[in-house]
Amino acid sequence: MDTTRFILILAIGLVIMMLIQAWEEDYGPSPATETSWQESSETGQQVVPAQEPASMDMPDIPAAVGASSEHAAPPVTAPSTQRYITVTTDVYRVRINLRGGGIDQLELLEYPVDVDKPEEPVVLMERQQDHFYVLQGGLLADQDAPTHDATYSSVRDSYHLDDNRDTLAVPLRWRADSGIEVEKIYRFSRSSYQIGVEYTLNNRSSSTWSGRAYGQLQRNDPNRTGHRLIYTYTGAVLSTPEERYEKIDFDDMEDKPLGVEVTDGWVAMLQHYFVSALIPGSNKTPHYYYTKALHQENRYLIGMMSPPKQIQPGATDMFSHKLFIGPKIQDLLEQSAPRLELTVDYGALWFVAKPLFICLDWFHGVTGNWGAAIILVTLLVKLIFYPLSAAGYRSMANMRKVQPRLLAVRERYKDDKARLNQAMMDLYKKEKINPLGGCFPILIQIPVFIALYWVLLESVELRQASFVLWLQDLSTPDPWYVLPVLMGISMFFQQKLNPAPMDPVQEKVMMTLPFVFTVFFAFFPSGLVLYWVVNNILSIAQQWMITRRIEAAGK
Repeated sequence: MDTTRFILILAIGLVIMMLIQAWEEDYGPSPATETSWQESSETGQQVVPAQEPASMDMPDIPAAVGASSEHAAPPVTAPSTQRYITVTTDVYRVRINLRGGGIDQLELLEYPVDVDKPEEPVVLMERQQDHFYVLQGGLLADQDAPTHDATYSSVRDSYHLDDNRDTLAVPLRWRADSGIEVEKIYRFSRSSYQIGVEYTLNNRSSSTWSGRAYGQLQRNDPNRTGHRLIYTYTGAVLSTPEERYEKIDFDDMEDKPLGVEVTDGWVAMLQHYFVSALIPGSNKTPHYYYTKALHQENRYLIGMMSPPKQIQPGATDMFSHKLFIGPKIQDLLEQSAPRLELTVDYGALWFVAKPLFICLDWFHGVTGNWGAAIILVTLLVKLIFYPLSAAGYRSMANMRKVQPRLLAVRERYKDDKARLNQAMMDLYKKEKINPLGGCFPILIQIPVFIALYWVLLESVELRQASFVLWLQDLSTPDPWYVLPVLMGISMFFQQKLNPAPMDPVQEKVMMTLPFVFTVFFAFFPSGLVLYWVVNNILSIAQQWMITRRIEAAGK
């Protein structure tokens, strides 16, 4: 297969891929809406889905590990009305529902929905019909225990992390007539996306209390009504020492619910750029992890359950675990739990993408600009692969030099394909030309291109990162199409340095490729197009010097 045919097939494949993706974006399922806090809390017009019966969304205690499979029902005195408290830190605005003590809404104050709307933060969790995503938790026991259907009390309606404090504790209280008292505390920290959750149980009853603590994430599937050829994963992940990163999508939850006991593990719910993870308070004790597809349509949950504890009458004991809810910032993920940084999923080429991101991050630390970092990484990659690409460009220059002789051979044996191929191979052998050598520059770029695509797509550090002037978000397409046009122009000039195809039809098709690539590169993240433009310019300079040197030597 010659170079032109290889490029043609690659181009057609990419065009088909982009057309399918564009069609899905226009006619596929709409993404979950990102409703602002004001819309959901001030207007009072929330659409709250009907509650699942407690037996549906309540976790089952695994009888195999020594506890009852029955759980206590919510207290009969629990009122039916819902009441909320709000918590504000430097990175969060959270709404806690006193009915269940869970998080019904969570906003990420440092991450605007859009670069043009800096005042509107991303709403990661909320209790809407089309975007149901909440955190639940409680205690399960044979005796009285507050599940996520119980009602807590709070001495305040709102909490705020003051400028002179680094931590904030939000206590909730529950008490049963039997004498069981529980204090649930959320612990927030400044500049942190980790949240501590503690249950302190004071057994004032006359019998031994035996039970477990659990936490779970419940959400709907935003992509249930359609599929995308290129997409970012939304679903669950389980990590264990044996299986470091196991995806559990929503179909898996329906087909085969998970129930496994693991030491040193965690479970998380992923979506583009953001993660919500349930992390044990201790990685040295076994915890039970589970998934469940609810009977109510399009609702799924993942959860974690602590080992059982027995608390004697008059005694007090505590359950605790951690949450990480926020952006997939790799440094913070690594500090929160072992292997949690794997939620930044670069796909099959992670071994290329990870070094690329490390280099990008380092260059960004030096320059303070992600666009400049992409340019420097492109230059670094070009230097690393200089010998291979130089060999390819020398092969293309030699092909260009012997092209008149190839055309003569083609004309001589145009009616005898076998003799034509043999004569061409003899000429290649005599001139020591590898006809596939021109593929090397493209083959080298493909894995780097794909890996950088996933780096730009997955790394929240590059979300809404600006470059210059009109390029205010390198993770989205160029709004003025300047970079795609420059890419097409650079590709046109690069073609002029290559040997023209001997087939007139191929030559015409090749001439259209710069225009075709310009069109579908308009849909690519501008940071990726920036890489391609810079790479093309460097390639043109390198190829021009090599071609000029070989042509001068042949005179």
